[in-house]
Amino acid sequence: MSRKHLSEDQIQRMIASDPEAPKATDDQLAQARPFSEAFPALADAMRRNMGGRPKAENPKVAVSLRLDQDVVARFKASGPGWQTRMNRALREAAGL
Repeated sequence: MSRKHLSEDQIQRMIASDPEAPKATDDQLAQARPFSEAFPALADAMRRNMGGRPKAENPKVAVSLRLDQDVVARFKASGPGWQTRMNRALREAAGL
């Protein structure tokens, strides 16, 4: 798939021709307020929700580990969730 690169002039013309995005008037700009001031509760909720998924009680630790190809292939062949199943097998082997 190729990407078409637009010039700044083409982008500005496309913006100007969009009937749902009219240019703001000087009066509108004078009345503008920061988002966090206009919508404080929403801005606060968005700030709290930044950073992806919620923090886990027992977060996983990323490691670099070299395993035999056939072991990894066997776990992957079992489908989605193979890493969780591998973790479970390691927990059992460790007696946890």
